[in-house]
Amino acid sequence: MRSVDEHLAACLAGLVALPAVEVPLPEAAGCVLAQDIVSAIDMPRFDNSSMDGYAVRADEVAGAGDEAPVTLPVLGDIPAGRGDALELAPGTTMRIMTGAPMPAGADSVVQVEWTDGGTEQVRISRASRLGQNIRRAGEDVRKGETVLTKGTRMTSRQITLAASVGIDRLTVHPLPRVVVLPSGSELVPPGKPLQPGQIHDSNGYGLVAAANAAGAVARHGGIMPDDPAEVTAALERAVRDADLVITTGGVSAGAYDTVKAVLRELGTMEFVQVAMQPGKPQGFGTIGPDATPLFTLPGNPVSALLSFEVFVAPALRRLAGLPDLDRSTPLATVVEGWRSPPGRRQFARCLLTVTAAGPTVRPVGGQGSHLVADLAGANCLVIVPEAVTEVGRGDELPYIMLESGS
Repeated sequence: MRSVDEHLAACLAGLVALPAVEVPLPEAAGCVLAQDIVSAIDMPRFDNSSMDGYAVRADEVAGAGDEAPVTLPVLGDIPAGRGDALELAPGTTMRIMTGAPMPAGADSVVQVEWTDGGTEQVRISRASRLGQNIRRAGEDVRKGETVLTKGTRMTSRQITLAASVGIDRLTVHPLPRVVVLPSGSELVPPGKPLQPGQIHDSNGYGLVAAANAAGAVARHGGIMPDDPAEVTAALERAVRDADLVITTGGVSAGAYDTVKAVLRELGTMEFVQVAMQPGKPQGFGTIGPDATPLFTLPGNPVSALLSFEVFVAPALRRLAGLPDLDRSTPLATVVEGWRSPPGRRQFARCLLTVTAAGPTVRPVGGQGSHLVADLAGANCLVIVPEAVTEVGRGDELPYIMLESGS
């Protein structure tokens, strides 16, 4: 039997980031940069006002106050976007808007709240220091400066920065495309009536949601019935436009475990028993002309989703060009104990509560691999080491958050 760490290492061993592609800026959201981004401009490009107000020479309003306001003629307006060269004559002012370029000769901006708002002449009731309310050219970014480095994941903040320095296309590792193929003739899509012996397909929808939450672009590839020809056709369709394929069910020791039989012929698969609870039967390999990675996960819904968190989510990070997660985990104090099987690493569904004394965890219902409602009520997985069979009140154990987005 293989350990959890050994199986994870085997799954990740041959995976590398997907080849870089150039995409329009909006399509780069969520992707990882494949090369550094260097700014071709200063930012701001020019000295500009950070306030609506009046451009002045600071020494000309140095004595302004409520009891002794300074009155200056207003020579005109400078709206944002005005591009002609302007110069402020001594003893005058110009009304200026936020983001508008500073006129030559002006060295301060009096915000409009410190004035009477005049348009032909303005009364200024407060002094303005040298450089006040001015954004200087290049104070944020200098031309030639590297603003985003290779390996950065593009969130809304990084997209904003790239757009600010004029970048409209980026070279990135694309989001992995995932196809999920649940198997079993007993499966029926949600919304369809159930006949005797049938159940609704939950794995397909849950795993698509999990893959999307992990940063992939996932789709449901349809239910595979227990028929070798149909399983083969579904797998061949999936690999045409997938960077990773997930199947569930059909890979244990049952007489109708069709997926395992087909994959032994189609791919370079390895089916193993992993010392974990839930999720003991696992499989990983490649399929198709491009050696597309394929995970075969257990059919029980809890086992499938837990296996995704432990094995598939790290693989998606590799394909996306992200660094491996730090596998160290925080500790929480157990407030209600439970049993754990000997020789297997248990991932117990628990509810994490953060208190003033620190995080605490308690189990959510039973730990059976079919108890989907209990999984939905959990917000973390507590990791019980292989040698521990009794978890007691007051024990401190590591945990991982479910769909934490980290």
